[in-house]
Amino acid sequence: MPAFESLRDARFMSLKTFRKNGDAVPTPVWFAQQGDKLYVMTLVDAGKVKRIRNNNTVEVAPCDMRGNLNEGAKYIVGVARLLPAGDEANMANQYLNEKYGVMKRFFDLMQRAKQRVYIEISPVD
Repeated sequence: MPAFESLRDARFMSLKTFRKNGDAVPTPVWFAQQGDKLYVMTLVDAGKVKRIRNNNTVEVAPCDMRGNLNEGAKYIVGVARLLPAGDEANMANQYLNEKYGVMKRFFDLMQRAKQRVYIEISPVD
């Protein structure tokens, strides 16, 4: 079974990042799944970006828009990578556009002036 199979039909996932002291910070996020990778978009100055720069180990689980885990859901460990601007980030954006459609485009319009970063999450080998 693929590592992120439990996320296949989810609209939101809880992305758990870790502070320097080890405390977990879960955040509900939109994501797109492509093969064995997950893609997330966030603002460049978001706390999760800083935490991933310090510790790229993350945990993910399906959740609702408020971050409540789906019934029976368990966190899966992954490794996050901040994508450089360019082709990889553009592909991640395309995957998110395909999944969220009009809602994603509306979000893009509302956040037009803000810098974004894309995160790729891979399963732990």
